[in-house]
Amino acid sequence: MLVKLKVPKTILWIVNLFFIFILIFTIFRMATYFAFVPKGFSFADMVPSFLLGIRYDLRWIAIILLPIVIISLTPRLSPFYSEKNKKWWTWYLAVVTFITFFFFAADFGCFSYNRTRLGASALNFVEDANISLAMLWQTYPIFWMLLGLIVAVLFFRQMYRRSHWSVIARTDGLGIPYRRKWFIMAALLLGLSIYGAVAPFPLKSSNAFIYRDNFKTYLALNPLQNFFSTLKFRRPQYNENKAREYFPVVSGWMGLQNSKDFSYRRESFPSGNAIESHPNIVLVLCESFSMYKSSMSGNSLNTTPYFNELTEKGIFFNRCFTPHFSTARGLFATITGIPDVQLSKFSTRNPLALQQRTIINDFDGYSKLYFLGGDPEFNNFSGLINNIDDVQMFTEEKFHKPPVNVWGISDKTLFQEANATFAKQTKPFFAIIQTADNHRPFMIPEADSTFNKIEISLDSLHRYGFESIAELNSFRYSDYCFRTFMDAAQKQPWFHNTIFVFIGDHGVSGNAEAVYPSTWTDQRLTDEHVPLLFYAPYLLEPKVHDEVVSQVDVLPTIAGLLHQPYTNTTLGRDVLATSAKNSYAFTIHHDEGRIGIITNSYYFEKNINFNDEELYSMDNSSLPFTKTQQDSIKSKMSEISTGIYETAKWMLMNNK
Repeated sequence: MLVKLKVPKTILWIVNLFFIFILIFTIFRMATYFAFVPKGFSFADMVPSFLLGIRYDLRWIAIILLPIVIISLTPRLSPFYSEKNKKWWTWYLAVVTFITFFFFAADFGCFSYNRTRLGASALNFVEDANISLAMLWQTYPIFWMLLGLIVAVLFFRQMYRRSHWSVIARTDGLGIPYRRKWFIMAALLLGLSIYGAVAPFPLKSSNAFIYRDNFKTYLALNPLQNFFSTLKFRRPQYNENKAREYFPVVSGWMGLQNSKDFSYRRESFPSGNAIESHPNIVLVLCESFSMYKSSMSGNSLNTTPYFNELTEKGIFFNRCFTPHFSTARGLFATITGIPDVQLSKFSTRNPLALQQRTIINDFDGYSKLYFLGGDPEFNNFSGLINNIDDVQMFTEEKFHKPPVNVWGISDKTLFQEANATFAKQTKPFFAIIQTADNHRPFMIPEADSTFNKIEISLDSLHRYGFESIAELNSFRYSDYCFRTFMDAAQKQPWFHNTIFVFIGDHGVSGNAEAVYPSTWTDQRLTDEHVPLLFYAPYLLEPKVHDEVVSQVDVLPTIAGLLHQPYTNTTLGRDVLATSAKNSYAFTIHHDEGRIGIITNSYYFEKNINFNDEELYSMDNSSLPFTKTQQDSIKSKMSEISTGIYETAKWMLMNNK
């Protein structure tokens, strides 16, 4: 048909390429659907997402093809002008295909790990390219994956060449003239595809939010669209007027006394139960210490028997939640008392948010110590830690033992180094130990021959929340390291006057249905649910707390145990204080735009991208509220969630 209309060869080739790229994008979307579709969804449910997805795909296919049309307006630059031109244009398409496939592969990996589409937040790891690449190299068969990608690209380049030959074969001898109008028409059609709509407003990523369901939205968006549309969120955004507007709501919910004049600053003085012996503080931030995978949850794999014993002798919070997922955000929230709500970029990587006040600086007379087995430049941990006055940093370059993987020395060696340093201290110390072994590539040092790996069936692994034997043994190795650390510490004179605080930096998403109600799994509370333990057998009376608390509460609670005043300017609270009002934790899933509040009875969640508010029971029972009561609760919790979110955004820039 097009040949009979004497359409130029270049335009005919563009049409062929168009269908090839449609096939590529569609195959990828189908693979995403079949690999990650949630339970209870049918293919028919996803048809609207597929139809909208075609519009996003047309945009990016047009972006790929438009340069060929525009440049071919000059005939001697057309891919059919010479053999050299054909070579250059097919290599252009090969490079573009490589980039597209790379985005597709990265998106597939992101989906399998985080259940979210690839976004600009991936650039957080590009900023630490050497470490990120080393972690990938040690975890995945990168060589074979790249080889497969290159082979696929070369295959498609050959397909583009064959398509070029087929156009020549179909038009040979027909004397089809060069007509500029066809190129202008093609350029206009491709331009319209990029615009995405025959309407006053272009197609935006936010159009996919109409489905009010994260998976349907993600299925519609392709990784290129989602990545480039989220770049804008890497800039800090806050609105002081909104933070002021919500101040009465947030301060009232937190139970702040005498709060006024838009100030969260409150001076706290020692209570009658404060410890007067100037105890040492050892705060251990435990990598990926997900509660449902541990023995404390009742998990039948009994992965952390030693830590479980510690919880029976300390003050243990079994419903502690981090505000978010990721180590950098977890460290930030712990040190500052502010949820890291900046979208698509860690606040540790944001120079405007890096300067923060921390309660640690109120511990007068204390030495400040920080231990990390690897490179503190990763995610700019060092930039955040340097907010601590006169802090002494003990990191990879200061240790004599060689690193075991990309994360540095083993956790066992890190604890040994910390113990040796504590023994040299001549005054009280506040120490932060940040572990890393319970993380891909899940490598356990061969030198630790006293640690015994186990083997169990894949069915049991998956039933109790683990993806692999390597992950299971790495989790068990963390418990082994805790035991060796505490066994050595108990022999030291400083042990009797020390408070150990253990908290996970974040949890890990996965199947927790064997030990917790379905809300934990379905709403991904497993990402944030972590153990929190205050252990000091000579100083603290053991007690188990079932109420909900947050990672941002850690430092105020530690400070409340000591016989000295401190100043708190953030959202964290002393959860051991009798004045604590509500039991709650704020959460945010950045890539999905979900914020919420976890309470003892229910979990409220809303989406900042579209109007969607839900209330979930925390114990698998039906909510004990009428429809009217639920609407009232949603209205109140929506206001509180938004208030904390807006306040946290403001605090990131103003907690100096």
